[in-house]
Amino acid sequence: MTIFNLSEKHSVLNKFIAEIRDKDIQKNHMRFRRNLERIGEIFAYEISRTLRYKNIEVTTPLGISGCCVPEDGIVLATILRAGLPLHNGLLNFFDEAQNAFIAAYRKYGKDNKFDIKLEYVTSPSVNGKVLILADTMLATGASVLLAYQKLLEDGTPVHTHIVCPIASTYGVEFLSKNLSHKTVTLWTGAIDEELTNKSYIVPGLGDAGDLAFGDKL
Repeated sequence: MTIFNLSEKHSVLNKFIAEIRDKDIQKNHMRFRRNLERIGEIFAYEISRTLRYKNIEVTTPLGISGCCVPEDGIVLATILRAGLPLHNGLLNFFDEAQNAFIAAYRKYGKDNKFDIKLEYVTSPSVNGKVLILADTMLATGASVLLAYQKLLEDGTPVHTHIVCPIASTYGVEFLSKNLSHKTVTLWTGAIDEELTNKSYIVPGLGDAGDLAFGDKL
């Protein structure tokens, strides 16, 4: 697995990452969603540089122009619900992509241990496509791995890009270990060192789903 941490280079992405972390700016749900969307757009641009391209001719009002455009078929997959604004940002750039959605949650037992449960998956075939799997947070990595494995039940993508703006060291190492033999690239905007005993990222940003869409029961 290849890892790109975009915070290692200065760009406007760092501003958006700072704002989604800021507890005062987080009070504005619309701004939080918009920042996640803009982060998705930046990751989409970076991913676009890795795709295959083809030459086409476009007829303008004054003549013919040669252009080079992406030729890969793309499936955008998102883990609900926190990933939706991020998904929108990716879709703004990859507007012809097919889309997949996965509902996953943690079911806690004793001693803060939990299993990942998948309740809903809808997806086109990923066979022969470029798969982009997005989730706002990569904590333990368990939900991303489970979602990835579920999507591969219907085929094998030519390449998979995992997009997680905030990641933990543990989650990155977990995916690296379990996806070492796969054609996978992880894209992140920050890697935090600590997980709490309930596997929340520190400093992280809190519950991204709640910050984007309001509290849940």
